Amino acid sequence: MERWLEAERDQLFLWLPVALGAGAALWFVLPERREWVALILVALGIASSAAASWRGGRAAPFAAMLGLAVATGTTLAWTRARRVATPALDRPAVVRFAGTVEKVEPLPARGLVRVTLGTLHWERSPHRAPLRLRVSLPQRAVPATLGTGAAMTVRARLMPPASPAVPGAYDAARAAWFDGVGASGRGYTPVALRGVGAPGVRDRLTAHITAALAGSAGGIAAALVTGDMGAIAEGDSLAMRRAGLAHLLSVSGLHITATVGIVMAAVLRLLALSRRLALTGLLPLVAAGAGAVAAIGYTWLTGSQVPTIRSCVAALMVLAALALGREALTLRLVAMGALVVLLAWPEAVVGPSFQLSFAAVAAIVALHEHPRVRAALLARDEPWPRKWLREAASLLVTGAVVELALMPIAVFYFHQAGAYGAIANIVAIPLTTFAIMPAVAVALLLDALGWGAPAWWVAGRAIASLLWIAHTVAALPGAVRAIPAMPLGAFATMVAGGIWLTLWRTRWRYLGLAPIAIGAAWTLATPAPDLLVTGDGRHLAVRQADGGLALLRDRAGGYVRDALAQNGGIDGVPGLLSESNEARCNRDLCWWQRRVAGRWRRVLATRSGYTVPAARLTRLCNAADVVVSERRLPRRCRARWLTLDRTALARTGGVAITFANERVVAVRSERDEHPWVTAEGTSPQAPARVGVRPHERCRARAWAPPCAGERRDPPSAR
Repeated sequence: MERWLEAERDQLFLWLPVALGAGAALWFVLPERREWVALILVALGIASSAAASWRGGRAAPFAAMLGLAVATGTTLAWTRARRVATPALDRPAVVRFAGTVEKVEPLPARGLVRVTLGTLHWERSPHRAPLRLRVSLPQRAVPATLGTGAAMTVRARLMPPASPAVPGAYDAARAAWFDGVGASGRGYTPVALRGVGAPGVRDRLTAHITAALAGSAGGIAAALVTGDMGAIAEGDSLAMRRAGLAHLLSVSGLHITATVGIVMAAVLRLLALSRRLALTGLLPLVAAGAGAVAAIGYTWLTGSQVPTIRSCVAALMVLAALALGREALTLRLVAMGALVVLLAWPEAVVGPSFQLSFAAVAAIVALHEHPRVRAALLARDEPWPRKWLREAASLLVTGAVVELALMPIAVFYFHQAGAYGAIANIVAIPLTTFAIMPAVAVALLLDALGWGAPAWWVAGRAIASLLWIAHTVAALPGAVRAIPAMPLGAFATMVAGGIWLTLWRTRWRYLGLAPIAIGAAWTLATPAPDLLVTGDGRHLAVRQADGGLALLRDRAGGYVRDALAQNGGIDGVPGLLSESNEARCNRDLCWWQRRVAGRWRRVLATRSGYTVPAARLTRLCNAADVVVSERRLPRRCRARWLTLDRTALARTGGVAITFANERVVAVRSERDEHPWVTAEGTSPQAPARVGVRPHERCRARAWAPPCAGERRDPPSAR
């Protein structure tokens, strides 16, 4: 081991941010306070034992470094969660309030404006009133003077930060906790403003760009310049995601690199016009300084998001290395960027943005540091056809490696795996870097003189070409494969194998292929859930015999449909349970049954707010394997296996059930002590009564024809 670590001595530092991130990630995974304390103590114990046993060599200091880093990461995440703690709304409320506008986010593609408000004053303060919230307003109702610093009074329906709808879905409550947002909702008109807000530079620049380029073209140009993606149409955004080009819309390393490169090239060319300055030999340093200023300014302009900050730190380190005459693009650079981000924002480690950014950059650098790859792709004096072929091969190999590196992360968070992303990026990345971004930059500069129209036309044509590529690739057969929610253990195994394969240099690195293969096999062997139930009990999706999903309610919001489809592993729109041959539904109840793994499985679900006869409901409950309801069911209504009513779902959140192995996965456990979970409202509203009403009695017979005198529902409602 000592010989191996000695051979890898230059790589040992790279494991410092890995251990720091692992400690932070374990704090998010482990549910209880005592487990967090135990993790810190075990890590410190390992570090102390390694330090005490050191008699020379590298193994003991390396183990001590890892132990201290894990303990530090856990402590940082715990401390950060406590430091950002703010009150969160515990139940829905319709209230009138006034607040100071902190941020305005236009969403023209959806006809909305999202406003973040602070310094709140309530007409009638709700229980656990938040200090900061977000409200979406109709765009047509927003006054023209709305801007940062204005005082706004509005009536809105506010909701607590939402936990994941089903296992594997996006955790909005956790994100809102670290953003300091205690509620969100939809505002009602009219909106009263006091004072005139001052739109920020970012808002004014976004408005200017979207006015120059209409539609999604303006939205993409604004996303490249300011990071604001609100003007991109949903269809175009979906095509970009399916084609593997969504990373072009999120300001990160590509955009920072292009900005720094354009500024450095312009400064060098302009200053080189002076012979005296050119002969000093200082122009590269001056250009590097201008590039650093451009990187910092661009990061500030785009909202200082985590990927942008990471890319800015990396760019500054590259410029510093170039100024010192050192090799710039190394894994140490990536490690330092990760270290800076984790020390400031440890919660970023569990976000897809951080993971995708660092996985892509680390994969690219590790690939091109490999001696054989470097020798094969090294530029040399050769005819231009062979040179272009070598460059194309370099782009293709790099794109394929990046796609493979990002695939586990994309599957875990977005439940999709792309097939043609590497090929699409071969054209899309040069188009964005050398055509779209320079054209937009030139157009903005020429607009100061009123001459920007030709440059905007070029930018619009280039963006239209990018959208054509996205839609063409997204429409190809097999462009995206939907995959059900990946088990956390499989994801962690694949990530560990990928990190091992990336960071080491000796032949022992290839041992990382084993956990990658194990994690992939684990994911593929995990069956898709047969039943998905949202945390509020209003919506569920049942897997049909043909592999598709059927929704309980005929009307469901787009977010619910997408969440159930993605986590259920289907690419498309789920069907309706009321139209399924495996179900019998009326206006109040649905009864579904199918033979799964040699056994009949039966599910009963309520689908309206009306009461039904208690005796008949109890009889149906006792015959069902699973009963789902958004209401609190009577004690006699108990399923043979699982009863998921409002009381049970308040403890578990959303649930995913696999009938073949009788596996049940819940969003949260009762032992979870994370602050955004314990801060959620636990005081339910008054339970809906399950009573007996004469005109409702026949509706409990979900499988039977209507009673005499009762109107027969149409197929869409039955």
